[in-house]
Amino acid sequence: MRKPIIAGNWKMYKTIAEALEFVQAFRPLVVASTHCEIVIAPPFTAIKSVAARLDGSNIDIAAQDVAAEPGPGAFTGEVSASMIKDAGARWTIIGHSERRQFYGETDDSVNARIRAALVAGLSPILCVGERLEDRDAGRAEEVVEAQLSAGMRNLTASEASRIIIAYEPVWAIGTGRTATPETAQQMHAFIRSGIRRMFGEGVAEETRLLYGGSVKPDNIATLMSQPDIDGALVGGASLEAGSFASIVNYKEKR
Repeated sequence: MRKPIIAGNWKMYKTIAEALEFVQAFRPLVVASTHCEIVIAPPFTAIKSVAARLDGSNIDIAAQDVAAEPGPGAFTGEVSASMIKDAGARWTIIGHSERRQFYGETDDSVNARIRAALVAGLSPILCVGERLEDRDAGRAEEVVEAQLSAGMRNLTASEASRIIIAYEPVWAIGTGRTATPETAQQMHAFIRSGIRRMFGEGVAEETRLLYGGSVKPDNIATLMSQPDIDGALVGGASLEAGSFASIVNYKEKR
């Protein structure tokens, strides 16, 4: 049985003080939420403070990115996987569409980041997803398959089993548009079939697939009712404690 994951990606929001104010309000709202794993990805500057405040809780910390180089070394501005782990994070997001679009991340660099994260003992959340023009041209599955194959290239089945996949249709991120549950399920099933081809039935059935793209309190329960959707990677709706807690506690909405 795949345990769901609800992860919040704060992007470039929240000072340390704002982050600590959030977790103080959020923690008691989800203290009894044992049905899923809860992950928060604050900005790098707040990881250590937030991790310390949440020590002993049921909430894990992720970084929003990780360097491809294991370090140490002369890589100005980069943060290595070992540094992230040292600060208190157990997870890291890799290959988010905004990193690909604005900062030149490629499938090759995503693969290198995944390897670095695995070596350091972090759990990678690999993001894949098509743009609107890809979907309109009928290339959605082709694009996602290429990202998935390249991102997980040359991994062993054991390594692949440690990776979480987040499907984020780029056209639905921050736009208010959400893929219908049926559309999301169709792509999640396609992704699972791709993992099955690459790594076998066991890994495919174990791998948790998250949906991201304008996830909100009013659509999470319907999304989570789909057989191949095992959680969510939440953006804007994770910035307010009550909103994110409502998403985490989606079972109460059924």
